[in-house]
Amino acid sequence: MTGLVWVAAGGALGSLCRHAVSRGLAFRFGRAFPYGTLAVNVTGCLLLGEIAGHALNHPSALLFIGTGFLGGLTTFSTFAMDTFAALRDSHPGKALLNVGLNMALGLGAAALGFSL
Repeated sequence: MTGLVWVAAGGALGSLCRHAVSRGLAFRFGRAFPYGTLAVNVTGCLLLGEIAGHALNHPSALLFIGTGFLGGLTTFSTFAMDTFAALRDSHPGKALLNVGLNMALGLGAAALGFSL
């Protein structure tokens, strides 16, 4: 049961952070591109890469940070829906840019985090 509490607490904080980042970036840059989703996904890749690179061995910390917080912070479903919406609305360039940036920056961030 304790593991579930760590995951739930981390997930709640990660989700709140994602919401705040998405709203803040939409306010700052507008909604023409899903900057918030990109930002949280790249940040999550960086942080999870760093955790993997340091082989964090504390089970509760892994559950809280890795599964909980970063699981709540990052969002594949929103990334997929943002990309689908761009295609549906006849903006294939925006869809391709979204996929390309999420993949390239996410992989780069994970590699960077792993090497830190």
